[in-house]
Amino acid sequence: MPLRLSARAAVVALAVAAASVGVAASASAATAATDTPLPAHVFAPYFEAYNGDSLSGLATASGNKYLTMAFIQTPTAGSCTADWNGDASTPISAADYGSDIASIQAGGGNVIPSFGGYSADHGGTDIADSCTDVADIAAAYESVATTYNVSRIDLDIEDNSLTDTAGITRRNEAVAQAEAWATANGRTLQFSYTMPTESAGLDSTGVAVLQNAVAEGARVDVANIMTFDYYYGTKQEMATDTESAGAGLVKQLAGIYPSKTTAQLWDMVGITEMVGIDDYGADETFTTADAATVLAWAKAQGVNTLSFWALQRDNGGCVGTGGSDSCSGIAQSTWQFSNAFEPFSGGTTTVGNDFSLSASPSSGSVTAGGSATATVSTAVASGSAESVALTASGAPSGATVAFSPSSVTSGSSSTMTVSTTSATASGSYPITVTGTAASGSHSTTYTLTVGSGGSTGGKTYPAASATLGGSADANSCSACAGGEKVSSIGGGGAGTVTFTGVSEAAAGSYTMTVSYLSVGEAKPAVITVNGVARTVSFPETSASSYSVIGTLKVTVTLKAGSSNTIEFSGSGTKGAPDLSTIAV
Repeated sequence: MPLRLSARAAVVALAVAAASVGVAASASAATAATDTPLPAHVFAPYFEAYNGDSLSGLATASGNKYLTMAFIQTPTAGSCTADWNGDASTPISAADYGSDIASIQAGGGNVIPSFGGYSADHGGTDIADSCTDVADIAAAYESVATTYNVSRIDLDIEDNSLTDTAGITRRNEAVAQAEAWATANGRTLQFSYTMPTESAGLDSTGVAVLQNAVAEGARVDVANIMTFDYYYGTKQEMATDTESAGAGLVKQLAGIYPSKTTAQLWDMVGITEMVGIDDYGADETFTTADAATVLAWAKAQGVNTLSFWALQRDNGGCVGTGGSDSCSGIAQSTWQFSNAFEPFSGGTTTVGNDFSLSASPSSGSVTAGGSATATVSTAVASGSAESVALTASGAPSGATVAFSPSSVTSGSSSTMTVSTTSATASGSYPITVTGTAASGSHSTTYTLTVGSGGSTGGKTYPAASATLGGSADANSCSACAGGEKVSSIGGGGAGTVTFTGVSEAAAGSYTMTVSYLSVGEAKPAVITVNGVARTVSFPETSASSYSVIGTLKVTVTLKAGSSNTIEFSGSGTKGAPDLSTIAV
């Protein structure tokens, strides 16, 4: 969503001044709030926290009980510190917005803090793109929840954040960790994912974000689509586009969450409009009549969340101006859109049953003919405990997976045993472990690495433990052996991964098995063995999934002893695939 600094409309300032006495009184009476769940259906327009307006003052003036606060960002790319608007002078602390939020909560409302925003997603200062430590990202989400006693966090994912695959995985892993933390501490914590849309639903990058969330065990409570800024070059009927985008999203969600009913899928839908004239111009104008149409449609479909960008635009102070942060650009009364949408909020949130699933350890290595075990644990994520049936898929030929017991009550665990035969081929295999209950299903990945049997079996070298050069960096990978991979090899950053100390008893030709990820396309890599380079093409591992590990066997010539060096780099400016391990 936009983040542009502009002068505030005079009418907004006057409205805030008129409400100031009431705000002060409610703030003084505010008491510590709890993480009260939001209504089953909630209207929460975005509040531009970066321009100095009073949060509680505008809430009172506009009559909005619920607001989405934009945005929380890191001050610089590479930082793991979360601040309001990326400004170190406004950190996540009770001293910054705490009394305003407490005032809103004391009046029966709440806020939804939002991480990201277009400027952060474009500049690398969304915390999931900026910070490479998943635990630190999760801690930032948890800090916001506890500091302000909120029950939902919004993640605004657009522009470069939709294609930063490492950031996408980190974000979803951190959400899964924060959700597990909330469950363990008896807190209510929801996550909404806000993404741009076409008039027929999300594009492929948005779908991939949600697919990765499933793969990483992150529960997405609301998929919130921004139904504006289409840039089609034609005049759009914005209410019609909203309805078609929402219907398209539900179809996409049905493919990602096949166990959910149609009503449950609509209950995952969020809609964010840009009231008045959007950034494209007058051909994309959301009118006051459109608001009435969308409100009726959203109620009929059971949409979870309505919002708009942005509260400070909800006035008619700049008729004919598009894309302003301080006015809608159309003739309207002050707070007309707020008043139109406010009746949407209501209903009691029913906490349904849900569970989480994990495997520990998340990977194991065996020689062909051997077996490995892991503990598959479940936990009650919400509601009550339920029966969870365990299954597995993706085991290599000749291998079997057994669970003891094969069904557990959520909160209990099972022992998973993966048994191989002498015929099981060497390689790295992501095994999908799925738990299925009445409430739905969840999956986690266990990575099995199989080596050849006998005393001459090879050795595995993790890429994350190798010497990294240039832009190459190690990051989390739940499907990879050891839980890590190396990305940004080659490309403009000239990233390299160098394995030193590769040891063999005798000189000769050996088979090197490379475990890697190449999502969406085949990628070349230059492999240099003891100074001799050649380019090798790595096939695509999956069109969109980051849970599928590919293996490629490459013949290498090695010296006797432990002085062998194997380096991976890019071919020209082309990036190489992400690297998990090599086994020689």
